[in-house]
Amino acid sequence: MLQSMTGFGQARLEAENYTLTVELKSLNSKSLDLSLRLPRFLMEKELEIRNIISKSLVRGKVNLCIEFTSNKVAKAKNRINHELLEAYYRDLEEAAEKVQADKSDLFRLALQMPEVMQAAENSEEAETLNWEQVLPVLQEAIKSINNFRNDEGKALTSEIISYVERIRILLSEVEKFDPVRIENIKQRITMHMAELTGSEQFNHNRFEQEMIYYIEKLDIAEEKVRLLNHLHYFTETVYLPEPTGKKLAFIAQEIGREINTIGSKANDATIQHFVVEMKEELEKIKEQINNIL
Repeated sequence: MLQSMTGFGQARLEAENYTLTVELKSLNSKSLDLSLRLPRFLMEKELEIRNIISKSLVRGKVNLCIEFTSNKVAKAKNRINHELLEAYYRDLEEAAEKVQADKSDLFRLALQMPEVMQAAENSEEAETLNWEQVLPVLQEAIKSINNFRNDEGKALTSEIISYVERIRILLSEVEKFDPVRIENIKQRITMHMAELTGSEQFNHNRFEQEMIYYIEKLDIAEEKVRLLNHLHYFTETVYLPEPTGKKLAFIAQEIGREINTIGSKANDATIQHFVVEMKEELEKIKEQINNIL
């Protein structure tokens, strides 16, 4: 079954003191293009995280965001720098004595002096997760995005198979009309032959050789068989369990080659009409393959 490269997955771990959120987004890309946004305590695990993502998601433009939020409210405490307070108080006291000012308010003034009151560092640091706690959340987010990709892939599978079936129907129309085309060719050849045989310069052996070459050039039997085989192979590949996007792209190229050859060799307006419709369906297939893992 096909899997889309487009997807979204999220997982969250909520505790009393923290919240951990892992979010994954992916879009189309020819290879894995991974962008990470990690909290500081996970920086040393970046390589391991990249390896996990590459094995699980394989291909696509992937953005991973891991956010850690502490739910603790820091209780700030102030402490007095006693040495600085005493120094300010003595200076103020000396200045008051010199000018004979009132000393009753000196303590309050000293407390308001710069750096006397200092905020104490919170002894309870925000709780930090370890890698063993983060890994299951990451794996859950990966599972979530893969489920999203699988659901998208089911829709793509149905759509692509309908295009393949349309090409198969058009090929059967070519098969039905081909005897008519051949009969028309025979009639044209017979008419021209009647004109040529009356000429004195007519070379019967040369004519037979040229007619064999001409008929072989117009024969599309092998192309029809190969195209049908490619369509069967494409359908079988769609339902393989492993990622098949690149393989399907190669098969689509072969399908296009046979369709083009049928169109050029048939030399018939009706078959050309069928060929144009087959090309249109093939273009739809190619557009969807770009989004397939």
